[in-house]
Amino acid sequence: MYYLGIDVGSVSTDFVVMDDSSIIVDQRYLKTGGAPVDAVKEGLRQLAGRFRDSEIRGVGTTGSGRALASAITTHAVAAAALDPEIRTVLEIGGQDSKIILLRDGIVSDFAMNTVCAAGTGSFLDRQAERLGLSVKDLGELYLIAENPVSIAGRCAVFAESDIIHKQQLGCRVEDIIAGMSKALVRNYLSNVAKGKTLLPKICFQGGVAANEGIRRAFEETLGMPVFVPAHHKVMGAFGAAILAKEKMESEAEGSGFRGFSTADEKIESRSINCSDCDNHCQVTVLYSEKGQLGCFSDRCGKYQLRNQKLN
Repeated sequence: MYYLGIDVGSVSTDFVVMDDSSIIVDQRYLKTGGAPVDAVKEGLRQLAGRFRDSEIRGVGTTGSGRALASAITTHAVAAAALDPEIRTVLEIGGQDSKIILLRDGIVSDFAMNTVCAAGTGSFLDRQAERLGLSVKDLGELYLIAENPVSIAGRCAVFAESDIIHKQQLGCRVEDIIAGMSKALVRNYLSNVAKGKTLLPKICFQGGVAANEGIRRAFEETLGMPVFVPAHHKVMGAFGAAILAKEKMESEAEGSGFRGFSTADEKIESRSINCSDCDNHCQVTVLYSEKGQLGCFSDRCGKYQLRNQKLN
């Protein structure tokens, strides 16, 4: 039997399939591309070739499409399962970043970035594209930099202007990249991790963790080792799968998994304006060919309760 975890983010939609021993047997990292429903369908379509519906005992979901507490919990659960000695989780994705502090395997504190993108992967992507480089190049160039330049990192706009200025001065590209990487780390530590005590063991998760330069910059700034797990891109989905397993083992009911054939269903969303209270929520309702699937985006939770009855 297997458990499926899905992490729907603004940049990527991640899938993890793990077995009864909590070992990841398959994973998918797909670009969301502004179409989360299509990304989920594509992931299910890819997994359908490897697994049968009857083999999936439980499914868990998380990500920017769910509550913040859900995203924090799944990343923390994955880290604790990976290594019980982890006490600090650094997570940097495409559009957001967060820090999670664990004490005895329990979340003791957490924080998320503000609206500024200077401490996220999207900033690195933009600068790599503007410099004619791949994201992979950024980490490699950091390692050969000899004189990293100083880049203002507290604002994405100011940081980009500073990078352009350093280019105009004729600074070497590797020194600019190293300065930019250090600026991103400074922004993260002064914004997301402000006022928090970071203790080892430190785990670096998210797509940006693939950038060796950022990992090195964290180690140099913090003065302690920072390790990147093998499945760093899909830790949220991994945590969701673990929670699904725990829930299914504690309940007698079977899974509500609709099956991999969902990937071939026509699914559309419609918005309705609820006027039952002063919140005037714009609720999103999902429909398939078989009828209403669920609803979300309500502040009071009324429509989410309907979701539970529907499923």
